[in-house]
Amino acid sequence: MKRVLLAFITILCIFTGYRAIIHSNYSKNEFKGKVLNVNNEQVITAGVSNLGEQKLIVQIKNGPYKNLEIHTDNFLSGALEYDEFYKKGDNILIGVYEKNGELKGKAISLYRIESILVLISILSTSLIIYAGIIGVKSIVSFMASLLVIWKFLIPALKGGNNIFLLTILVLIALSTIIIFLVAGFTKKGWAAFLGTLSGFSIITFLTFLFGDMMNLDGMNQPFAQSILLTTNLNVNLLQIFYITIALGASGAAMDIAMDMAATVEEVYKNANHLSRKELIKSGFNVGQVVIGTMTTTLLLAYSGGYLTLLMIFLQRNVSLSTMLNIKIVSAEIVKILIGSISLVVVAPLTAIISAYIYKKK
Repeated sequence: MKRVLLAFITILCIFTGYRAIIHSNYSKNEFKGKVLNVNNEQVITAGVSNLGEQKLIVQIKNGPYKNLEIHTDNFLSGALEYDEFYKKGDNILIGVYEKNGELKGKAISLYRIESILVLISILSTSLIIYAGIIGVKSIVSFMASLLVIWKFLIPALKGGNNIFLLTILVLIALSTIIIFLVAGFTKKGWAAFLGTLSGFSIITFLTFLFGDMMNLDGMNQPFAQSILLTTNLNVNLLQIFYITIALGASGAAMDIAMDMAATVEEVYKNANHLSRKELIKSGFNVGQVVIGTMTTTLLLAYSGGYLTLLMIFLQRNVSLSTMLNIKIVSAEIVKILIGSISLVVVAPLTAIISAYIYKKK
């Protein structure tokens, strides 16, 4: 019952925070709207693409302009990755601005925030019902990580000076918050934290070594060219690519470090007569099984975002040697392999660190 109550309070806070954001200046006069009418007379359909513009009548559903009807246009460029094609009854995000004393609207996208909130609620409820107060702590750490990355790390990347070092420091700070918030300042927490730090050192070394060896330039990332143009070439995209490797691998390293620390703790609690060597062996045995699945998990997680690219390779009968040497593929392979290597190293190191912490002489 207590866990259900915690889940209800957490979900209430999420929705309350969401409403506060929507009704604050952070939303930049963007509101939920419902499409009342669509005129597609100026739209040209070519295959699956649409060119031209839709004429929309949209009723605003919240904020100071609630129930106001606005006429607006939706421009279609034919780029399916970015275009949104609306129909009557759709809920959309619309920006409202004033021009020559008259209110104008700009259709931005379909309104998906409520669906995202439902998913967040399901995740929060599941965590709290299963893990109780630790579930609440994990939610808090998750939100804190988002806040630090969005409010501090990403703006700092625009500076372009020592951004990789800055990222490592941020990751260490986040690891401190996440691990000690979940595990507390306990032996398990310290073991997981020290194991995670060892992973960071391995990740940093391998990232610079193989990034330089493979002559990667960072231009394989989405919107890389746009970032260069909008920042007047002041951003080091290679460093940002290294940062994406570190961010992805650090999460896996933290995960395996906590797994191993918790494993050694449970073994010690139930068999504290075991020697340090036996504790290490028990940790190794569990680590071998966990690593066997987690390396495959990383492969699936990274390759899942490039299924369409792999389909093109298959359709065009691209050779394996060509595929492996293409810049975008090589970059993803580097991410997968460095993340996997960090797991293989962090697991035994954390087991050893945990055994030494629990079996002090």
